[in-house]
Amino acid sequence: MKTIKGPSVFLAQFVDSKAPFNSLGGLCKWAADLGYKGIQIPTWETFLIDLDKAADSQEYCDELKAKVNSYGLEIAELSTHLQGQLVAVHPAYDVMFDGFAPEHLRGNPQARTEWAIETVKKAGTASRRLGIKSHATFSGSLLWHTMHPWPQRPPGLVELGFEELAARWLPILDHFDKEDVDVCYEIHPGEDLHDGDTFERFLEATGNHKRVNILYDPSHFVLQQLDYIAFIDHYHPYIKSFHVKDSEFNPTGKKGAFGGYNDWKDRAGRYRSLGDGQIDFKTIFSKLTQYGCDVWATMEWECCIKSPEQGATEGAKFIQDHIIEATEKTFDDFAKTGTDKELLKKMLGI
Repeated sequence: MKTIKGPSVFLAQFVDSKAPFNSLGGLCKWAADLGYKGIQIPTWETFLIDLDKAADSQEYCDELKAKVNSYGLEIAELSTHLQGQLVAVHPAYDVMFDGFAPEHLRGNPQARTEWAIETVKKAGTASRRLGIKSHATFSGSLLWHTMHPWPQRPPGLVELGFEELAARWLPILDHFDKEDVDVCYEIHPGEDLHDGDTFERFLEATGNHKRVNILYDPSHFVLQQLDYIAFIDHYHPYIKSFHVKDSEFNPTGKKGAFGGYNDWKDRAGRYRSLGDGQIDFKTIFSKLTQYGCDVWATMEWECCIKSPEQGATEGAKFIQDHIIEATEKTFDDFAKTGTDKELLKKMLGI
C-alpha cells in the first residue's frame, strides 16, 4: 500500500488577469495559503512555464522548481490537455479547436497536428528535467462523432480510427519512454479514450506501450453511468494521475446522459465542487491506497454553482481529510506467534 500525495490543485481554472491569479508566484502563494502541497501546471499558460525553455534548459527547470518549492509546494505534474487534444481532431471540430493552437497555425490542420505532437514531446522532456514521473493530457478524437452512430458505423471504422490515433501518439510515447515519464490520458467524454473499453482499444493499438497510462477522474464516469469504483479494480496498474472532482447525475423525464444541449447548470449530469456531488470519495481513496497507486490527489474545480474561490478553499481540506496514511502494521500483530515449520505441521495435524 502507498499513501496518496496531496492535496494538489490544477491551476488551469484559476488563471485570471487579476492578482493573485495572474502570476506563478501569486498562484503559488494562494495555493500554499489554502493548504495545498502541490500544483498541476497547465503548459499552455506561458506565464506559468515556457515549454521551449523547459525542454532545452536544465537551469531554467531548476529555477522554476526552486521557485515553486520556495512556497512549500511541489510540481505534481505538467498538463498538455489542450495540446494533446490537437494531436487528433476530426474536421467537424476544426473551427472550435483552432483556438487551442497558435494563431499562425489556425486553418491548417496538418501543421496544427505536427505542432501539437512536438509540443507534447517538449512537455515530456520538461517533466524529466523537473523530476516528474507522470504527465497529464487528452488523447484527442477521430471517432467521437460516431459514438451514438446514425447511420450505423461501417465495419472496420473503429479499428482504423484507433490505428490512426495510435500512429500519431506512438512517436510521443516513445519520446516519453526515453525520458522515463508516463503519459496519463484523462478518460473523458469527447475523447476517443472515454471509458475502459476505449482505453483497452488504444492500449492494444499501441502494442501495449508501457507509457500508456490513466488520469483517473471519477466525475466523468458518473456522467456516463459507469461504475467508477470497479474501474479502479480493473485498471489500477495504469492509474498514475488523479483528478479529485465531484459530479452528479439527476435524470428527469426530459433529459438524461446527452443533456439536451442545455447549459451545465440545467443538465442531468453536471460537475460539482468537492462534497456537493454524489461521488463516494472515501471508497475511491481507500481503493487507490490499497492498490498502492502512486498519485497526487489533485483538485480540479469545475462547478456550475459554487465559485472557484470557495471550491478551492473547501477542496484542500476535503482532500486532506480523505488521504489515508497507509498502515505499515497489521491490526492483529499483537497476537502473532513465532513461525516454526514443526509448529505449523502440528497445527495442521500432520
